[in-house]
Amino acid sequence: MRRFAFRFAWVIGFAVLLLVAGTMAFQFIAGWSFQDSLWMTVITVTAVGYEEVRAMGPAAKVIAAVLLIGGITMMGLWFAVLTSAIVEMDLAQVFRIRRTMKKIEQLKNHVVVCGAGRTGRQVIRELTEADTPYLVVERSAERAEYLHREFPDALVLEDDATRDETLVVARIGTARGLVACLSQDTDNLFVCLSARDLQPNLNIVARAYDEQTMQKLYIAGADHVVSPNLTGGIRMAAMMLRPEVVSFLDVVTRGDGLTLRLEEIRIHAGSPIAGKTLSEAHIPQKTGLIVIAMRHLDQRDREGPWSYNPGPQEEVRVGDVMIVMGNTDQIARLRRETQP
Repeated sequence: MRRFAFRFAWVIGFAVLLLVAGTMAFQFIAGWSFQDSLWMTVITVTAVGYEEVRAMGPAAKVIAAVLLIGGITMMGLWFAVLTSAIVEMDLAQVFRIRRTMKKIEQLKNHVVVCGAGRTGRQVIRELTEADTPYLVVERSAERAEYLHREFPDALVLEDDATRDETLVVARIGTARGLVACLSQDTDNLFVCLSARDLQPNLNIVARAYDEQTMQKLYIAGADHVVSPNLTGGIRMAAMMLRPEVVSFLDVVTRGDGLTLRLEEIRIHAGSPIAGKTLSEAHIPQKTGLIVIAMRHLDQRDREGPWSYNPGPQEEVRVGDVMIVMGNTDQIARLRRETQP
């Protein structure tokens, strides 16, 4: 765009130079009035074909010939600038799509976000803050362009998320989860059905505008369903009844310039702290994190109930999930400490 602006300014400058030089030449060399000189210069440079405003003497004919050559050159340059700008914009779009597709082909363990509306953009902010790879599927070119301006590094696939082919292109087979936050509940239903069929083990979170749709989304395959109306009402009541609790939760759930976060850590086989107690793992001493809750797997590898405020003798086992609270650096340090 900057290159086109430079070329455009250069052509405009050349046109102004022709008009000024031609007007002055007709006025001072051919002896014409200013108005006749300007009009003759304009019709000559643009080659519109009107009659001469005065009888053409030898000097005027030479001036007109020079202006005619300059005008044709200017028009050629103008069309060349326009053509190159159109071609460059088309090629830039093609190259951007190709680069995006190459990055998508390398995605794995990512989150597919269907919809880039207000809810979708908030999800993207949280994923960006958590440094989690994600891909946005949005069929509106206007929303996709807005998203690129707000999140320059975001991977955006401009397509219909309700189509199976689109989800396949989004590499749903290697994804860790999907967020369905399209503008219509029926669209979210289709996305959940398609996603569950294509990837049975996928973690699916869906949004429901109508509370009556929530159960249908669960039946369609969603693991979690969020209703903004329901959660908004609960939050408003909580702010009235327990304002300090809500204020604290805002601190640990919002990432707008705040560093304190709640995070879950899963213990995998081979982790250095697997088989140790919390006292032996020294998590607060090594990372500064607070362990708020833990959940163990039972003998059938099913997740058991939560154990809140676990004591120092609580054993850390393979498959356990720990809920910790701290800043992003501390969480990253614990992830490194627990890596096999």
